[in-house]
Amino acid sequence: MKRTMTARLTIALVVTTFVAFVLLAIVLSQFFYIVARDVPAAVQRYYWIFLFTVLTVIFLITSAIVAKIVHESMRAVEHITQTAKQVAAGNYLMRTATQDSGAKELAEAVDQLATNLQEVTIFREMDKERIKTLVESIGSSLLMFGRGGKLNMINGVYEETFSVKRETMLGKSFSSLNLPEPIERAIEDVFLTERVCEKQLTVETIQGTRHLSLYGAPVIGMHGNWLGIIIVLHDITNLVKLEEVRKEFVANVSHELRTPVTSIKGFTETIIDGAIDDRDVTLQFLEIIRKESDRLQLLIDDLLELSRIEQTKFTLDWSYVPLERVIADAAAVVQTAAREKSIELTFDVSPSIVIEADEHRLVQVFVNLLSNAVTYSRPETSVHVTAQIEDGLVVIRVSDEGVGIAEEDVPRLFERFYRVDKDRARDSGGTGLGLAIVKHLMEAHNGTIDVTSELDVGTTFTLRLPPRASTKNGI
Repeated sequence: MKRTMTARLTIALVVTTFVAFVLLAIVLSQFFYIVARDVPAAVQRYYWIFLFTVLTVIFLITSAIVAKIVHESMRAVEHITQTAKQVAAGNYLMRTATQDSGAKELAEAVDQLATNLQEVTIFREMDKERIKTLVESIGSSLLMFGRGGKLNMINGVYEETFSVKRETMLGKSFSSLNLPEPIERAIEDVFLTERVCEKQLTVETIQGTRHLSLYGAPVIGMHGNWLGIIIVLHDITNLVKLEEVRKEFVANVSHELRTPVTSIKGFTETIIDGAIDDRDVTLQFLEIIRKESDRLQLLIDDLLELSRIEQTKFTLDWSYVPLERVIADAAAVVQTAAREKSIELTFDVSPSIVIEADEHRLVQVFVNLLSNAVTYSRPETSVHVTAQIEDGLVVIRVSDEGVGIAEEDVPRLFERFYRVDKDRARDSGGTGLGLAIVKHLMEAHNGTIDVTSELDVGTTFTLRLPPRASTKNGI
């Protein structure tokens, strides 16, 4: 193509030059005819030969020069053309580097265009990376659909939440993606109304039931054109569970407080209504009132204790204490209750085990655990406490031979007011807060507690504590 264009342009210029010389020859011949009318014919013939020769030589030289100029110019243009094609293909690093003065402005324009396109591309890539980073960094699921309803964007949070792969979803219409029905309906609403949509949804996923806060809105371009819609799904499952726990806690507190208050009120009214005249009945009712008052006070004390432990400013009084002494002090508190049921308390704790802890709080932990063990153990059984070093941690196990705990109750054992056998637990004088307090105190000591149990065999609580505290900021 290059050779064809060069040949055509060269022929055109040569023909133009030839015509110009012919016209010049005609003009000169007419001028010679007028001036040399009286010149002899022989002289005129020599003149014409000379004129033809000179014009021919000039024509050939001019044609050669024109051909060379055309060739050089076309070569520069061809180089610029190839550069422009490379730039159009995305190679913005290409430059013309031509020295041809005639095509210099064109070459500079192409080079500047390539530079501008390179800068624009860099900025676009940077913007894409920023958007990608933003989309992947937010803690919410995100979907973006084009005007036709096809999925253009999806982030990793959505993939993880709904166990899907973006490769199988991108480019498909939302109606063919098998989205959870509440989400699909919300997408339809935004497409139909072109308005912001906010609602709370409950959907089933492989991970279980998830509570989501959905925000959907149209995407409007810089010039006001409608580009599609965006859907953001924020997982509020933990917030919903927290609200449920709060409501349950309030209900439990109300119930636990109402029971002794109702009892106290009822027996007091009975005394006032005439039972006071019967001394024995009055004393019996007053004893019940005293027990219910003690129970009410214990409940309030445990609530206040749990509240103090859960506060961010709660701190421990750290010191190095022998574990054997801690367990002995706790055992002394429950020894009387153990004797009443003929339960033997046995210990296998090395005197050499010393840990950094709050001694008073640690005694409180073991008092709760040993008290529960004695309460729920059968008479004439034993409660055994062992302690040893495992993998750099102090591991303490408190085992009983009691009624055991059903498997479905174990995960909720450390919840406030949760009781496996509510009536029996209440009769035992417990508040339902002991194990919740134990769990929080263990966390304050940077430790853990877990439980294994088998019905009609017994229960074992396993505590793991670092011998040296890694932090002393409490909870």
